[in-house]
Amino acid sequence: MIDRRSILGGAVLGAGALGIAAYAGRDLLIGSNATLSSVTARSKLVIPRLYSGERESGEQVFELNLRHGVSQFFEGIETPTIGINQPYLGPTLELNAGDTVRMNVTSDLSETATVHWHGFHLPARADGGPHQPIEPGGSWTARFDVRQRASMFWYHSHAHRRSGPQVYQGLAGVIYVRDNASEALDLPNDYGVDDIPLVVQDRAFASDGSFIYSTRMHNVMMGMMGDTMLVNGVVEPVFEAKSDRLRLRLVNGSNARFYHFGFDDGRSFHQIGTDGGLLAAPLPTDNVVLAPGERAQVIVDLSDGRPVSLLADGLEIMGMGMGGMGGMGQGMTGSGRMRDSDRYMDNWMMEEQENRGGMKGDGMRGGGMMDERRRFTVLLIRPAESRTKPIAIPRQLATLPQIDPGDAVRTRRFVLDMGMGMRMMRGGGFTINGKSMDMQRIDETVQVNTTEIWQVENASMMAHPFHIHDVQFRILDRNGRAPDAAEQGLKDTVVVYPGEAVRLLLRFEDYTDADLPYMYHCHILEHEDVGMMGQFVVTT
Repeated sequence: MIDRRSILGGAVLGAGALGIAAYAGRDLLIGSNATLSSVTARSKLVIPRLYSGERESGEQVFELNLRHGVSQFFEGIETPTIGINQPYLGPTLELNAGDTVRMNVTSDLSETATVHWHGFHLPARADGGPHQPIEPGGSWTARFDVRQRASMFWYHSHAHRRSGPQVYQGLAGVIYVRDNASEALDLPNDYGVDDIPLVVQDRAFASDGSFIYSTRMHNVMMGMMGDTMLVNGVVEPVFEAKSDRLRLRLVNGSNARFYHFGFDDGRSFHQIGTDGGLLAAPLPTDNVVLAPGERAQVIVDLSDGRPVSLLADGLEIMGMGMGGMGGMGQGMTGSGRMRDSDRYMDNWMMEEQENRGGMKGDGMRGGGMMDERRRFTVLLIRPAESRTKPIAIPRQLATLPQIDPGDAVRTRRFVLDMGMGMRMMRGGGFTINGKSMDMQRIDETVQVNTTEIWQVENASMMAHPFHIHDVQFRILDRNGRAPDAAEQGLKDTVVVYPGEAVRLLLRFEDYTDADLPYMYHCHILEHEDVGMMGQFVVTT
């Protein structure tokens, strides 16, 4: 496995010293064609192409092609990847609130895929979940009105049981939504100059440059993690800042790793946005925590002219250890029959073995254990000698809807669990309300034009990012306590820690479909793939 620190140090350290596992049958990239200089030189940050589509018959039309590609993350070493309109990842789609958009998606991939518009309020038929598959050589068109506040969203694979490996190989991109209110604010807004998207992903590489994606027990349990950080598809990039205020739009695009972001000199900055839009006011802070699927917008002051690095510490997501294993040995029902969740898991494992293709899955020793508590350098920011002067950050950013739990017509309860006992150790038992995902089963039916409270509880021993399609919600409380200021904006993904109950306020509007469902699920992609997902429909 390529380990950048091993390369830079000129010696191969033991797996224990680095906090990572060795990979059976795969040598570290030492003594290969890659030279020390080729991997120590920092690469310029790649800014994804801004793609605004074409205007046709009153619609903004986007042509997106899913394709195989080859990328060079290390000089002279090629990695098979997939992307949208390019070898890895996709362009930044630029949408305007109020527009009608048409997404024409074609696929040259060798397996079924989907494209989900993460965070968008739209008809279920346009959602891009597992019920909208795109077959190899096939196509799919999604039409919807942009009913979002200005923010950064993203799009990615949501293929049934294949989200994890497809996103890992590159099937993802970001979306900018703009609206009149945000455009009128005096905020950094020059794309690629002082307004920068950062897609943060950890990846593991084999010595031949290919991605390693494992379905060994530990990687299913904890989610797939790597030891190399990619930012917009670049390893340890550098950005030359030409302004004294820099707006960074962060998306945790990793499959499973949680990050604690901050600067190496401890400087403070302002968080201005969450998943679904701007906060009411700028929030002074020195750190941001993002789980997979979550986004944040921050503004950093560079007027001191000093280079600074944005760092990301991987967080420990195990919260209860083995102390909560009261269900030991309960992998079978009282009658001795296999649970539906265990059968789902076993079927998924067999399909994954068949679908693996060019993905490497058997190279990890010891279950492929990765230490999630790593430190990564996300971005080195070097202020240019000549920079535009700083602008004052507005004191007021947005007016958020009032939160009134009394508006809710009912409360629904969702319990996230991973089972216990030997079946859990094999990766089984990933459930919501005791059930694993079934494409043929509708779990919840919601009435349109109503407000509900969803209480999400975590009965497992690790944290889960819970994502709900179609809506932007508000967090009411965590175990009865008000959410932190950074969580008081619009959200579509929320972390639920072990033993915690989080109450969310959701409003369901505009779209109904009694047959086609939306999803709710854990956004650790391996958990989603093995069954920690449910379905709801919105009806009249």
